[in-house]
Amino acid sequence: MHSGAMNESRRTALSPRARWAVPVVAAVAVGMAFVAPPLFASADDAGLPTITPEELAAQVASAEPSPLSGTVVYTARLGLPEIPFGAVAGADPINLLGGSSTMRVWSDGNQRSRVALLGPTSEYSVVQDGPEAWTYSSMDDAVVHYSLSAADQARFEALEAQAEAGELPVQSDLPTPEEAGRQAVGLARTSSTVTLDSQTEVAGRAAYQLVVTPTSDTTLVGRIVVAVDATTSTPLRVQVWSKADTETPALEIGFTDVSFATPADSVLAFSAPAGSSTRDVVVPLPEPPTEAAASPDEKELPEGVTVTGTGWDTIVQASGLDVAALVAGDPAAAANLPGVDKTFGSQGAADLYSEFVPEDGAGSPMGDLDTTALYDTLTTAVPEGRLLSSALLSVLITDDGRVLAGAVPGATLQALAAQ
Repeated sequence: MHSGAMNESRRTALSPRARWAVPVVAAVAVGMAFVAPPLFASADDAGLPTITPEELAAQVASAEPSPLSGTVVYTARLGLPEIPFGAVAGADPINLLGGSSTMRVWSDGNQRSRVALLGPTSEYSVVQDGPEAWTYSSMDDAVVHYSLSAADQARFEALEAQAEAGELPVQSDLPTPEEAGRQAVGLARTSSTVTLDSQTEVAGRAAYQLVVTPTSDTTLVGRIVVAVDATTSTPLRVQVWSKADTETPALEIGFTDVSFATPADSVLAFSAPAGSSTRDVVVPLPEPPTEAAASPDEKELPEGVTVTGTGWDTIVQASGLDVAALVAGDPAAAANLPGVDKTFGSQGAADLYSEFVPEDGAGSPMGDLDTTALYDTLTTAVPEGRLLSSALLSVLITDDGRVLAGAVPGATLQALAAQ
């Protein structure tokens, strides 16, 4: 079957099966791979026009999504122990914790896309076509189809028509791409230096490199660089370097080959493999925010969550957690995490929630994954509890039900936990 994926730009977010989630401890480390920016810079000058960091950021902000297809290689060198024997096999997102993974991606630059995570003997795919999405696991030979209800589908089409006509209401002035670029670089400069590295080549294409270097003396992150295609302003590669290793990036994701031609319709269309099982899930279309809704800056932190430090030294702490139940994949424990709101705006949202967190607490969204073995392998015993230490992130799980996480050394978390 063809591989596939959801495009998260301006469409409704349709999440894959929750069993592909990873434990709380591991999820933070995986997330760093996709929010932190790149550098394997060639010393050669590609002869591109001179540009400033602000101008490069503005070009990325104003670029229209491009149709593309290509191969993406993701490599993690986080210094974590190997995943427990038999914990996972084949193509599984949890393998992103270590080693290299290969993905094939296709997109029409609009509402249709496909991504496949490839394993030695299996494939996990996600396909999106407008408001519909499908996931397929060749290990389970199972398809999950996500779609909207008839009422939400009609509302989606109406919103889409408004967007195409430029009639969607805007509640406040939006900055120009140039202003957005200045704001982005200005924000980064509050805790980092922002420069341009030498021009380079990624997947055979000339690229600029935007480098963000933290000014903090204590963060684990050494530098972050974004390689940007000089023609399309599409990010081509992301690499994150740890201060502990200046020779090799701790995280790296980038194209090894890419084409900006529109993929064939047969590639973007989903067709369930013969003999596979299919499960249908109705996903609610979120209601638009009201003018009375609080902005993110005005929202308070969930009860039990505190934030210490700023910039690269930020530490997030959550208390009152049943860590043992979370590690075991107990849905009831996940439902009681700080910030989890069980008040839903529609019955569809409540039904979707129950797909992943059954009210009777039966079943685990982690499937057959041995989460306890994974937890024991990834963490080590310390006086406070258990500590996950990686090249870019530390997570401390205390015996009294607290979790502290930050891009700082484990000793920093331990000192804070002892206060």
